[in-house]
Formats: sequence, C-alpha cells, structure tokens
Amino acid sequence: MKLSEEEIRKITFEAISELGDKATPEAVKELVRRRVESMGGDYKLEKNDVSSGRVILTSFGLNHPGIVAGVTKALGDANCDIQDLSQKILGDFFTMIMVVDISASQKDLKEIQEEMNKIAELLKIKIYLQHEDVFRYMHRI
Repeated sequence: MKLSEEEIRKITFEAISELGDKATPEAVKELVRRRVESMGGDYKLEKNDVSSGRVILTSFGLNHPGIVAGVTKALGDANCDIQDLSQKILGDFFTMIMVVDISASQKDLKEIQEEMNKIAELLKIKIYLQHEDVFRYMHRI
C-alpha cells in the first residue's frame, strides 16, 4: 500500500507531538516507520536519510553589539563548525540563520540548545535550534 505525502506528513506530525521533548530525528523516523508498516505501507530508507549531524540556528531580536560574537563563541567553545551564516539588520532588528555541524562536539543537541538558551537570555534575543534532518523530512514528505 502506498501512502500519500499528506498521510505521511500527518503521521510525522503525530509522531513529533507524541514524542514531545524526546522527538529526536531518529526517534521520529523510527515511530513513523513503525506506524507506516503497521498500516501495510512500505517504508524504505533513501540514501539521503542518514543523519547529517547539522542543526539550523535561527536568532532574532533588537540589534546591539556582540550578538554574533556571543553566539559564535559559544558554538566554538562546544567545538561546533559553522558551515553557513546569513545575517541581516532590518531597521533596529537583527536576524541570523546558521547551518552548524555539531557532529564533532562533545555536547549533544539538547546540551547545545540549553547553552543557546543561556546565550539568548544574556543577549536578550531569541534563538531557536533544530536538527537539520527534521527540516529535511518535513519538506520531503
């Protein structure tokens, strides 16, 4: 039985909701696989399904000196590799998006998220950090 993209998307969102804080890319993928197989569907891993070890960092807030320095220093201290960075000042507002490889870090995603929460509070900005695979699966399905 072949499931439509909409059906798989619905199963994925249900899996993310059910897993809550435990919704790692691997856990979501496993839960979706089990659900699809239980419905008689075929779940095959594609070549691009291997975890990338990269995260997407999005930050924004009122602009002031030291934002980029604070975020990049914390990532550097955690041995994370910034692979791409886009920054824009819109009037008084600062926005930044980064692609960061965390595979060489001694910290896991949750620890890096906690560190970014501390930096965000200190810099009075918002920082969101999500695994790239979550973006990839949500846009592929």
